[in-house]
Amino acid sequence: MSGPSVAVVVVDHTGLHPWDLYEVAIASAVFAVPQPDLADSWYDMWLCPAGEPGPPAAHGLSLRSPHTLAELPGADLGIVTAVPETCVRGERGFSADLLDALRQAADAGVRLMSLCTGAFALAEAGLLDGRRATAHWAHTAILAERYPRVEVDDSVLYVDDGPVLTSAGMSAGLDLCLHVVRTDFGAHVANQLARRLVVPAHRPGGQAQFIDLVVPAHDGDGISGVLEWATAHLDRQHSVEDLARRAGLSPRTFFRRVQAATGSTPLRWLLHQRLAHARALLEATDLPVETIAAQCGLGTAANLRRHFGIHVGVPPQQYRRAFGS
Repeated sequence: MSGPSVAVVVVDHTGLHPWDLYEVAIASAVFAVPQPDLADSWYDMWLCPAGEPGPPAAHGLSLRSPHTLAELPGADLGIVTAVPETCVRGERGFSADLLDALRQAADAGVRLMSLCTGAFALAEAGLLDGRRATAHWAHTAILAERYPRVEVDDSVLYVDDGPVLTSAGMSAGLDLCLHVVRTDFGAHVANQLARRLVVPAHRPGGQAQFIDLVVPAHDGDGISGVLEWATAHLDRQHSVEDLARRAGLSPRTFFRRVQAATGSTPLRWLLHQRLAHARALLEATDLPVETIAAQCGLGTAANLRRHFGIHVGVPPQQYRRAFGS
């Protein structure tokens, strides 16, 4: 007896970059391998190539499958894996066949899901309009600009919006796949499968993607050097006025230039640098949380825990258990 059917849509099934195969491999590891000791029936997964084949890849990777895109509307779950960068950048459109198949699947009640930049295909088909969605943080700004009807959240690992699910890039796709297993078969089955895949049993969708707001490249207006100095002295307290004075600018001008260069206000940018440093220390050292808080300029362990809960989505010790070396 077979379980739910899963159609994994692969755009450009020849000329694949190894990164394109990563999401295909994630979906296959979760949905294509039977787990008879965990469930009487498992998923029935089909690989469905979509679109016109790309040029042969230098590394020679390609995909063949007995299944076709026409089978997508008959599946229980449809997954669109990462799409080519040319589609993300808008240099190349999606095939009409792909968009029609996605719309037909939605009309037929198929649960639809994207991994990483697969969200662009769902958005192009109009299936994310009015919905909250995510993708890899490096592409969410483009997604939001191109599809203004989509409520893009660039900070979370994945979004479950009823019949449509989206994930951030790389390993966040695995988190979403395990979330689907948890929904379909329960927490015990999902946790056991996660152990076999040697990944955390459950990272909630609202957990942050751990985005770094980096120092902008030198731009000749004086702020890059000041921001680099602030990053090197995170254990100190910095006000906008102090940093502006060091840059030789008025606080208003400094505020405006930092926001233009980083997309963030100076104090929010500084807080993210402190949290990024705290993450690095949690990953690479066994320093007490109190010491890390002081070295990052967050003062107390309680303050570090509070900001970690708000901006990272997990307590510092849980983050250390997941990412510590």
